[in-house]
Amino acid sequence: MDSLIPLFSIAAALMLGAMSPGPSFIYVAQNSIAKSRKHGLFTALGTGTGAAIFGFLAVMGLQAVLLAVPSAYMILKIGGGLYLLWMSFKILKYAKQPMETGSAVATQMTYSSAYRYGLLTQLSNPKIAIVLASVFTALLPKEIPGYYYIALPVICFMIDAGWYSLVALLLSSEKPRTFYIKAKTMIDRVTGGIVTILGLKLIFSSR
Repeated sequence: MDSLIPLFSIAAALMLGAMSPGPSFIYVAQNSIAKSRKHGLFTALGTGTGAAIFGFLAVMGLQAVLLAVPSAYMILKIGGGLYLLWMSFKILKYAKQPMETGSAVATQMTYSSAYRYGLLTQLSNPKIAIVLASVFTALLPKEIPGYYYIALPVICFMIDAGWYSLVALLLSSEKPRTFYIKAKTMIDRVTGGIVTILGLKLIFSSR
């Protein structure tokens, strides 16, 4: 029973982290409002998978590797930043384009594409791995039970996918979609600008 206490502490810390606004939130929100509820949910599953991957790597000691090999962290950081810049370019490019619904949406983006973009958005920020590793280091016992190597990635997935699924469900309701249709150009330009800032911050930040 004592071995479960750190898991609850980690889950609480991860929940607070998941609720912090970032690229994943923006992308889940946009797909939920501009496309469909299912697109938002598949995007949430993608971000959850990315969190699980980072959780597994963190518990396996990725932080030590990235700190020991600065060039590896730099490559991941620049690559992630460039991905965010590419994503912001696409958002801004189609900002003036009227929102389409129904079968046209499914043609433009499949559910698998929504999942993949959610996954890539989450994996574009290697800082998440550092944060997870720091949380694990602070809260895990010195001797880690074997089942932690499975339990921690599962917890990362459930919390991240669960939170963003809730976001998708809330934002895909009628009122947010109606508001988005009316103010699509402005919202997309603001969203693209925020993602651009996040991408540049990731590239040029010292750590």
